[in-house]
Amino acid sequence: MKVNLLKCMACGKEYPDAPDRYVCDKCGIDGILDVVYDYKSIKISREEIAASKNYSLWRYRKMLPVADSTQIAPLQVGWTPLYRASAVEKVHGLSHVYIKDDGRNPTASLKDRASAVGIAKAREAGASIICAASTGNAASSLAGFAASAGLKTVIFVPKRAPRAKVTQLLVYGAKTVIVDDCYDRAFELSVETTKKFGFYNRNCAYNPFLVEGKKTVAYEIWEQLGFEIPDRVYVSIGDGCITSGIYKGFYDLIQLGLADRLPRIIGVQAAGCNPVEVAMKTGEFVAQQGNTIADSIAVGIPRNRLKAMRALKESNGDCISVTDDEIKSALLEMPRSTGVFGEPAGVTAFAGFKKHALASNIRTDEKVVVLITGNGLKDIESAISVCTLPQPVAPDSATIEKHVKTLV
Repeated sequence: MKVNLLKCMACGKEYPDAPDRYVCDKCGIDGILDVVYDYKSIKISREEIAASKNYSLWRYRKMLPVADSTQIAPLQVGWTPLYRASAVEKVHGLSHVYIKDDGRNPTASLKDRASAVGIAKAREAGASIICAASTGNAASSLAGFAASAGLKTVIFVPKRAPRAKVTQLLVYGAKTVIVDDCYDRAFELSVETTKKFGFYNRNCAYNPFLVEGKKTVAYEIWEQLGFEIPDRVYVSIGDGCITSGIYKGFYDLIQLGLADRLPRIIGVQAAGCNPVEVAMKTGEFVAQQGNTIADSIAVGIPRNRLKAMRALKESNGDCISVTDDEIKSALLEMPRSTGVFGEPAGVTAFAGFKKHALASNIRTDEKVVVLITGNGLKDIESAISVCTLPQPVAPDSATIEKHVKTLV
């Protein structure tokens, strides 16, 4: 789609479209920009989309801010499965519950959608080195996509980033800086480094084009539901970028005449780090320390909170929090009832859905989608922590037979 302009979410100042325009000159790092489109310039129909044989997010290329001539990274991202969760429906007395498994992307998280668009925009900007900060998933995603496109990366992660995610960075060849501090400080350092060295910045809560990649998950949900809008979408919130993307995707569909309403977007945070929930309820933002097992959403200063809060308010949604115990419970309950294995931040959305379901806050006829943003193997240590590892058993037949009887 043709981009009309970039507009500051804080003060409303407008800027011309440019692949390396990040934030508002007046508001600085808090002045995240919104990509504003000329919707009249694009003509697209359900039939055209359905006929596409490109089973990736690029089936929606007409609806993305990437030039037709821009070379895209070769990794296939998007068109992840949407599963009907029949067992979950039965437990909670609901009629339509779906699990959107974005852990099936190339580097095992939804962040690949943003990286795919980020690599394309970096090429449009003529960049050869890309910089980012991340709690882990965005970093490994960028590293993988940059490697596939022949670009270099410099990536900052906080010291608490799971080893599995840091390992991904190293395997992909990313120049990795482990910051002896929290994610928020890593973010600040990545922005400073971008400015000093002239790197392209991939931070989704800084570069406005990255959210445009994440919005494709909304397009897919709509198409996979038979071109219908769900009643609710549950999503975990860290920086707020995925929540913003979900809103933007459904908003696009309305502006293009392909849908007539938004779903209720229900943001879920960890109780140990819930600044968006607090801001929604009090009207005042207060920075927090990120204290939760769900490392990917341990963000005390959500940089994209303005867009996230817009998404929650305009969709008549809500923001709730769940405890680490509830997240740990979901780490086991979700895979055992759906077959989908999610990391702590991913299953936080499921824990929020369960909390609402148990409180009878969901009508039985509502169509509900729970978005799982990352695969469980991204943080295997957390998964191990909620399991009891079996002890070795003597390898003779009699002992094995006796042991198996105790299991069944």
